[in-house]
Amino acid sequence: MSWLIPDDEDDDVPYGEYADHAVRQRPNPKANRPRTKRRPEHSDAVIGMVTGVDRGRYAALIAAGADPEDPDEREITAARARELRNTPIVIGDRAQLVGDTSGAEGSLARIVGIEDRRTLLRRSADDSDRVERVMVANADQMLIVVAAANPEPRVRLVDRYLVAAYDAGISPLICITKTDLADPEPFLANFAALEVPVFRSQPGDWEDDSPGGVLARIRAALAGKTTVFVGHSGVGKSTLINALVPEAERATGHVNAVTGRGRHTSSSSVALRARTPGSASGDSGWVIDTPGVRSFGLGHVTSEGILRGFTDLAPLLDECPRGCTHLDDAPDCELDAAIADGRLDATGAGRVESLRRLLH
Repeated sequence: MSWLIPDDEDDDVPYGEYADHAVRQRPNPKANRPRTKRRPEHSDAVIGMVTGVDRGRYAALIAAGADPEDPDEREITAARARELRNTPIVIGDRAQLVGDTSGAEGSLARIVGIEDRRTLLRRSADDSDRVERVMVANADQMLIVVAAANPEPRVRLVDRYLVAAYDAGISPLICITKTDLADPEPFLANFAALEVPVFRSQPGDWEDDSPGGVLARIRAALAGKTTVFVGHSGVGKSTLINALVPEAERATGHVNAVTGRGRHTSSSSVALRARTPGSASGDSGWVIDTPGVRSFGLGHVTSEGILRGFTDLAPLLDECPRGCTHLDDAPDCELDAAIADGRLDATGAGRVESLRRLLH
């Protein structure tokens, strides 16, 4: 048997070329180098703000002075690098850009990284869905736009917006439109204890940009900030944005007379720069328009995150027994005691009901 014959009589290996330690490796048939997991550092990447997302292409704005080779401000189009295929890239992200960042027609840069996010606004499809949908990054404020009527304001939906804002570390604002159709004060009483800034408007206010007017006051609140606009379809969110950013030309719709629901006009999120007329560019802010929604899931928010949205009830919650769930069947819950002895009026009792619905 030839496999037992050594190759060389002086060789100490008894089984020759068929010995285990002498196995020959098959050469690489493609004759190329194996793929490495090392990635370039992209130390020359330029930072730009993502202002739009459309079918795998990202619009980004490179601020003046951000690129030493080209100090001018410019808008570019970019694609996502393969290594970021599982990383969500959203409006407001500070993206690391390489490749052709000239912004010339037909040019395409590449997003190779995302800077750390200061804030992150998220929602889920519904309360049972634990998968979060990242909406906006690095926002400072949330402007909740509601109508006093047509469509009717929904306390529960605003509660959800507030919880999402506080959970994300974003300051909330409220703008209530169509105040000529109904008195907004009973609705706003639900949130009075939160001390959230409120802007009241009616038809004609968006055409009046005089000092002291509601539009001028909203501009002042947005100056130097990144503000995400949220609201039910048909409340006038796009109309307000067109007043703040006339060149935006966001589509506007109407409310269905039969269903009382608004028609979706904004189909995607977009960041727009809102400048104060006649002021320096430093006074400008960013507004982020989001599609109108009829529900806002909080499946990703913990119980502690929900409680942060009810700061008006915090003194009572602190008096609850240790481990209290604050639900209807919770023994010795201070919320029930406050309703029974009159410390909470009808509006306060409604806030407790909203809290418990969200906790459920």
